[in-house]
Amino acid sequence: MPFLLLGPFVRCGFGVTFLVLWLVFAGFTCTGGSEHAATATLPAAFSDLLPHFLVEPEDEYIVKNRPVTLTCRSSPATQIYFKCNGEWVHQDDHSIVRTVDPATALPVMEVTIEITRQQVEKIFGLDEYWCQCVAWSTTGTQKSQKAYIRIAYLRKNFEEEPQGKEVALDQEVLLRCHPPEGVPQAEVEWQRNEDVIDPESDPNFFITADHNLVIRKARLADTGNYTCVAKNIVARRKSTSATVLVYVDGGWSEWSKWSACGADCSMWRSRECTQPSPGTGGKECQGVDLQSLNCTSEQCPQTASGAEDVALYVGIVAVALCLTLLLIVVVLVYRRKKEGLDADVADSSILTTGFQPMGIKPSKPENSHLLTIQPDLTTTTTSYQGTLRSRHDTTGKFSMTNGPLLDPLPNGSHTLHNGKLNSDPSDFVSRLSTQTYFKTLPRDVANTSYGTFNFLGGRLTIPNTGISLLIPPEAIPRGKIYEIYLTVQRKEDLRLPLAGCQTLLSPVVSCGPPGVVLSRPVILSMDHCFDACLDNWAVRLKKQNYEGAWEDVLLMGEELVTEPYYCQLEAETCRLFSEQLGTFALVGESLHMGAAKRLRLVLFSDAYCSTLEYNIRVYCMDDTQDVFKEVMQMERQLGGRLIDEPHVLLFKDSYHNLRLSIHDMPQAHWRSKLLAGYQEIPFYHIWNGSQRYLHCTFTLERLSLGTCELTCQLCVWQVEGEGQSFSLDFNIAKDTRALDSEFLLMDSNATALAGPSAFQIPYLIRQKICSSLDAPCPNGADWRMLAQRLKLERHMSFFASKASPTSVILDLWEAQHFHSGNINQLAAVMADIGKQEAMIFLVSDGEC
Repeated sequence: MPFLLLGPFVRCGFGVTFLVLWLVFAGFTCTGGSEHAATATLPAAFSDLLPHFLVEPEDEYIVKNRPVTLTCRSSPATQIYFKCNGEWVHQDDHSIVRTVDPATALPVMEVTIEITRQQVEKIFGLDEYWCQCVAWSTTGTQKSQKAYIRIAYLRKNFEEEPQGKEVALDQEVLLRCHPPEGVPQAEVEWQRNEDVIDPESDPNFFITADHNLVIRKARLADTGNYTCVAKNIVARRKSTSATVLVYVDGGWSEWSKWSACGADCSMWRSRECTQPSPGTGGKECQGVDLQSLNCTSEQCPQTASGAEDVALYVGIVAVALCLTLLLIVVVLVYRRKKEGLDADVADSSILTTGFQPMGIKPSKPENSHLLTIQPDLTTTTTSYQGTLRSRHDTTGKFSMTNGPLLDPLPNGSHTLHNGKLNSDPSDFVSRLSTQTYFKTLPRDVANTSYGTFNFLGGRLTIPNTGISLLIPPEAIPRGKIYEIYLTVQRKEDLRLPLAGCQTLLSPVVSCGPPGVVLSRPVILSMDHCFDACLDNWAVRLKKQNYEGAWEDVLLMGEELVTEPYYCQLEAETCRLFSEQLGTFALVGESLHMGAAKRLRLVLFSDAYCSTLEYNIRVYCMDDTQDVFKEVMQMERQLGGRLIDEPHVLLFKDSYHNLRLSIHDMPQAHWRSKLLAGYQEIPFYHIWNGSQRYLHCTFTLERLSLGTCELTCQLCVWQVEGEGQSFSLDFNIAKDTRALDSEFLLMDSNATALAGPSAFQIPYLIRQKICSSLDAPCPNGADWRMLAQRLKLERHMSFFASKASPTSVILDLWEAQHFHSGNINQLAAVMADIGKQEAMIFLVSDGEC
């Protein structure tokens, strides 16, 4: 019996794949097949017609995660199937509607399918995703046009933005604009002062084919802020506004007629700068606006000297006498005031005779030959009784050079802590919170450090967070005592608002009190979580003002040495030089898709498992120590344990979500209860940074309670083929809390150190180094060589702007190497420079 092959593979019977065969004469059909099979039998009258497409699939764009629908309609047709990128779409994915054309009585078949973002992303970068439908009849087949499906997007940054200009009246103006890359290509419109410019209604404007705006003849009304706006089906972007200022240079009017000849035998004429008048910053008219000319003898009236001339001379003499008397009075007053000041100075010298300095004879060290610093005999030292103690002095006396006396405290005593400060933190926080500018101070005592400091400086540290505040010597003016705090903000309502595609790159750190007077900048150290490549990022330092609003105070890479803030950016840490205390944070915006944030993946499970189900919690967080510490503390309260070392991965600004999956478990002992193939964390939840940490849970099931060993692979990726895989191999019954403590080391150092104990370089030695290196040296053996040896030459201009460049370099060295610094290495650098002061580091602590 003859038959005809008409279609692709379909499923028939008990899941077995057969070719669809239609027996033309017997009408045999496949039984047990899908009820959605896109097949039909044509009447004999239409059996010799080829299928004709009434509707063909068209190009579509996927916006965000919304799928698109492709439609194909043909008549007459026995079946219709879609083919995407060379592969047949499964018949179950087709939706079919059959009707009859009332005009021709021909059967009409309409088929639709949905295409998702995930399907298109699988071949992203390899080829364009396309689909076409194929229709069959008893006579033959027909193919529709190809429809291309693309993921729509619009980048954030303009490739070229308009620049402000100052132009003269009637001059032509060109404002350039190159919109961001996007699919579909962005449309461009121009705005002036937020109003859309329509070249059809105002022919003075013209928009070129490459989106530039031309003002044919600048008018005064054209002064304003011009913005280039790019938009497509995904988003709408605005460029920075460019200010166009149309100015008018002044022009002279015609000269007036000559005046009549006056009594002084002169005549004059004038003109005005009104043709046109200067406007909008234009130039004034050049030249004189008044001309005079001597009259001829015939025109000049002859007048005799009379009473008017006498009055003029008398007036001149009277003015001269008044000025002479005034000068005499001023001289007498000045001399009397000077005599009074001299008397005051003489009186104050009597007061100082009551304060006689006490001589202090230092004990001779055992290894005196190693001490290369000679005592400065020109400096008188004064000993103050009280609680001032140096790092090694136990006699109850504190020696300091002459300077301003400390302001007396209410009880008449001076209490300066030099060393560890161990007062009650909760008492300090509650005491500060009663003051008006400490109302927003967090009451999280565990994440707050405080101390009392004077001109000797000190250091505040929040353990296990990477956050510290270095207060260099002389940063606090002599005679002042400050109570200073350092805290990391964790409440959601205190986090700064982020606009657009900005992302938080550091913790929000507060140090205060705000408004204190500092003589030198302090150094605030905090972790960041981006790739530290400023070619990929626009990173801004934000500071909270007194009203609670956030302000941009610094753009990384464009620091000005005259500003009160300066940043030293390292691979994982930012060192902020600040002359003001306050609340700070780093906020970044990527410049292109190469920008990446560092994420830290941490895996936890329950410390004890007595059921068949076993949960693995995967945390995804910014790669900063303070967030890791917070997650570790939370998991300890939940009874969790760390099951693997933390892993660091780069999360790119590609709009792709983060996907996680667990594979390669031993099937004989374990199985996953996850219905989908992977779990997904949305891109914007991670990129925004408003949530400090995110996590997903994988629920596994062991087939026997005796199964304790688990081996598997954790896969993490944004784009197919570009992910990372981590091997897990552990015993769920073994307690690994020792591993927890390894990654959360309790900092044994005090949270607050005041005076010399806060620094590796002793105060006296530091002064000698500064005096030796601050002065410029012809052979370069000065602070500039020290900066080069310490790899800080990028900040030369910043160091040079300070009164003592060496002291700022040493401050930065102290901030970088407090826990890990080797002072002998610094001594080697000094020796390499050729300064004998390097020998000072051989002095023991007791000798200093």
